[in-house]
Amino acid sequence: MRTPYLPLALFWWLIAVPLAAQAGDVWITPKIESVQVVNQGEPVVISRNQDSNHVVNPLYAYTSRKCPPFCIHPMHVAPGVETIGELEVLDYLVRIRKGDRSVLVVDTRTPQWPKRGMIPGAVNIPWTLLETKQPAPESVSSILVGQFGARSSDGKWDFSNAKTLALYCNGMWCSQSTNAIERLLHYGYPPEKLKWYRGGMQDWEILGLTTVKLEK
Repeated sequence: MRTPYLPLALFWWLIAVPLAAQAGDVWITPKIESVQVVNQGEPVVISRNQDSNHVVNPLYAYTSRKCPPFCIHPMHVAPGVETIGELEVLDYLVRIRKGDRSVLVVDTRTPQWPKRGMIPGAVNIPWTLLETKQPAPESVSSILVGQFGARSSDGKWDFSNAKTLALYCNGMWCSQSTNAIERLLHYGYPPEKLKWYRGGMQDWEILGLTTVKLEK
């Protein structure tokens, strides 16, 4: 019996495939290999993990968190608030890098989470800071005015020049971003200026996209 052998072309194809994967085969889309953003004043390249054996971050590997409070959210969080995905988030981040001050990507989680990993270019504004009181506390006003671009006059809020916010938290089972959206709507923030990245860090990590850790 003759010993089986691989044709030479097939042999080289088999060893070339893993090498190609390490050289940049895992793109974001067929036309986008990576995206450069600005994170805390420094350039960061967002790409997907090129290791074909890479597995999801253990923080996001659990499938059965107790509900309540960790219940699955609907696709639409509130009337007029658009639900977006990763490509839309990346588009906002690129616009910010290019100097567009009309948009902002907001990590709404309490600080212990972004210290473990967050989306590069996002800013951490914990949902707990957006207290719903009338009139708005000074701490809330400073966020609405100083970071979101709203204006206050005679106790009334003007959001005509406010930024479009893309808000996220840990994923479709996390209520931190939905709570933030609910509280912003409470103050009159226009729903069309609120975008909800429902997948959050759960989907971001599953797709192997670049993360950074909150330093401050």
